[in-house]
Amino acid sequence: MISRRRTMEGAVATGVAALMQTIPAAADTADAPIRPGAPLLLVRDLDLVSRYYENVIGLHRLAADKDEVQLGAGNRLLLTLRKRNNIDFEPRGFAGLYHTAFLMPSRAELGRWLLRAIEDRVPFVGAADHLVSEALYLEDPERNGIEVYADRPRDTWKWNNGRIAMASLELDVQGIVMAGGAVASPTSRVPDGMTVGHIHLRVGGIPEAEAFYRDIMAFQVMASIPGASFYSTGQYHHHIATNTWESQGAPKRSGTTTGLASFDLLARDQKAYDNLAESLIAKGAKREGNTVSIADPWGNLVRLKVAG
Repeated sequence: MISRRRTMEGAVATGVAALMQTIPAAADTADAPIRPGAPLLLVRDLDLVSRYYENVIGLHRLAADKDEVQLGAGNRLLLTLRKRNNIDFEPRGFAGLYHTAFLMPSRAELGRWLLRAIEDRVPFVGAADHLVSEALYLEDPERNGIEVYADRPRDTWKWNNGRIAMASLELDVQGIVMAGGAVASPTSRVPDGMTVGHIHLRVGGIPEAEAFYRDIMAFQVMASIPGASFYSTGQYHHHIATNTWESQGAPKRSGTTTGLASFDLLARDQKAYDNLAESLIAKGAKREGNTVSIADPWGNLVRLKVAG
């Protein structure tokens, strides 16, 4: 059995209280006004890291040259890797990417992917049942965190005064594998319906993170636990998360290390884009073509676009 995700272990279990109530399911995350798109990671060994995402995670290669590889599912871009020579490996404890979370379209698809990973002896760094989702955790060869997960049905999510109940419980690995028919995926490629479900960041302080992602980016805080906050639009459990579990007091990123350079936020339609873009530009964001960019307090660049 894979051990549960240690950094959240028990931290939110107390949030499951008798007064929690079920509310009607919200729209699918793909229909949320603003949702995450592809992150851009700077890497030293482009061939090694790209092969990991292709062969272990199962992303498809969409485009590539000697300095950059774009990976995704179907024709949807989910990750960009860019080679950067003469940069240092990101030290632990820096602000930056905690993990990119790839959302499977169903528990059955997660089960088929998981069984193949087990058969291929893929090393995991953790696993957890979060009540709203079931998740496996990995790290790529340059220690960028990865989550592969599937959501539980929306009508099983529990809420209290607009906040969602999450926890970190032991994952039912056998149940997930059985949901996939106990049959491994016939190919290492992930299903075309996979998306980036959320981006989880290491930050230097939660008050500063909330001031940016809630007050500037206009995301709703969906849950708060010691050292972490979770944000979304459209009543999803979270599209963005920020934590200080390993990075309390971390300074702004130098731009001279591997790891996260930027990540996309995708507006559902032009109206959602225009509403947020206008607000961001008034607060100092820069527009370049159809993209509006603004950096959080730790130098993580957020790029707003209309979903393609």
